[in-house]
Amino acid sequence: MEPIELSGAGLTPLTAVGLGQRRTPVRLGEVARKRMADSAAAVTEIARHQPVYGRTTGVGANRDVLTSDPEHGTRLLLSHSTTGTTPYPRDVVRLGLLIRVNQLASGGSGLVPEVAEAIVRLLNEDKLPDLHRGGAIGTGDLGPLAELGLALGDVIDGTSALPLLSSNAITLAECCLAYVEAATLINVVPLVGALSHVAMRGNAEVYDVRVHEARPQPGQVRVANRMRALLAGLPLAPARIQDPFGLRAFAQVLGPAVDHVDTLGNALRVDINASAENPLVAGGTVLHNGNWHAMPIALALDSLRLSLHSVATLSTSRVANLVDPDFTGLSRFLASGADASSGVMMIEYVAHDALAAVRSTAQPATLGTATLSRGAEHHASFAPQAAVLTTQLLDALREVLACELVTAVRAIRLAGFTPVDLAPASIAPWLADALVALPPVLADRSLRDDLEIARGLMTQWGDRQVEHPAESA
Repeated sequence: MEPIELSGAGLTPLTAVGLGQRRTPVRLGEVARKRMADSAAAVTEIARHQPVYGRTTGVGANRDVLTSDPEHGTRLLLSHSTTGTTPYPRDVVRLGLLIRVNQLASGGSGLVPEVAEAIVRLLNEDKLPDLHRGGAIGTGDLGPLAELGLALGDVIDGTSALPLLSSNAITLAECCLAYVEAATLINVVPLVGALSHVAMRGNAEVYDVRVHEARPQPGQVRVANRMRALLAGLPLAPARIQDPFGLRAFAQVLGPAVDHVDTLGNALRVDINASAENPLVAGGTVLHNGNWHAMPIALALDSLRLSLHSVATLSTSRVANLVDPDFTGLSRFLASGADASSGVMMIEYVAHDALAAVRSTAQPATLGTATLSRGAEHHASFAPQAAVLTTQLLDALREVLACELVTAVRAIRLAGFTPVDLAPASIAPWLADALVALPPVLADRSLRDDLEIARGLMTQWGDRQVEHPAESA
């Protein structure tokens, strides 16, 4: 496979994730190599005449301590490699190294190109170092990048340790993976919601273009467009003049999540191509700065999780409606068989258990505070923690949506609707998929396997028809 050139520009979160997952060979471009060499020569000359943070000084509260010790960089890597004991997943490490090379290629670090090429060799030979969580709070992935520096060996000298650490590359990798998962899952929600609409014979007036022209919130408009396409021509008369919130406010609740996943994707696109170095070598000078602060990423993650909490809440409300004869005209809990059968009664409990996990992980990480290094550093974004919470929330949200999907398909079976009955609506083929995948047995039994099937089905659907809004804009 021909190596992909990393140049410090043009990398998108989706492309980066794809390169990492396929283990595509990469290389440092010649232009980037020269850029790095020129930057390294410039900072070496500058350091002869003025202090340069981390290169001729200590770090943190030791920023005012000058040093010419050739072992300074080694000691910095050794001390800063203090982390927790939990390793990062291999896909996060691989993607993080790829992102760090791309950032270095922009030439703002003052590192020699041999450092980036050493990381490229680790990637291409699949000799990934073991990197560990702990110590990253959104002001640079100091611990894991120090571990990377130690793994690079002699290519890191006494002046290049701090520049290597001046990045959130590992956190950005975790964020990119979460972004792709979130974008994929968000695009599956309308399919699940449309099946609930069919099961409850919802009123499609809520998606009328005039409704959304009257309040043109961007994400809401896009969701309404999608739902109109899925339900257009649905030959079922609506059961009510006005539906419950789970159907009536569907676009208004999912819309903000669409907007926030766009925001996250755009923020990540900037940072994975950024020369967010401290100090920054630019224009023949050295600029000490705060570009290591990951607040844009942390806020985007927090906002996305809060919006997805509402999506999960509305899904559980649809589950509640689906088990209620007043909204479906079917049996209580969609039961079949002997009197007092429970049907999908336990589905609601599973959904609310998962919703509780969504709720707990939706708490904003940016509410955290930190005062470190004798007060030299008294703020942090906690973007790494926000990334972990987002990954956990997405898994719980998938469980909530699986509960809705299993319940909606069961209601459609009991109602006797078939994909042929729903034609020409675009939701008909998706219903056909679900009817084949999910067991038709309606007698009381454990639905655990059904939920697992539903989770897998949503993954297949996401892989088949994902649109990543922030990257197609």
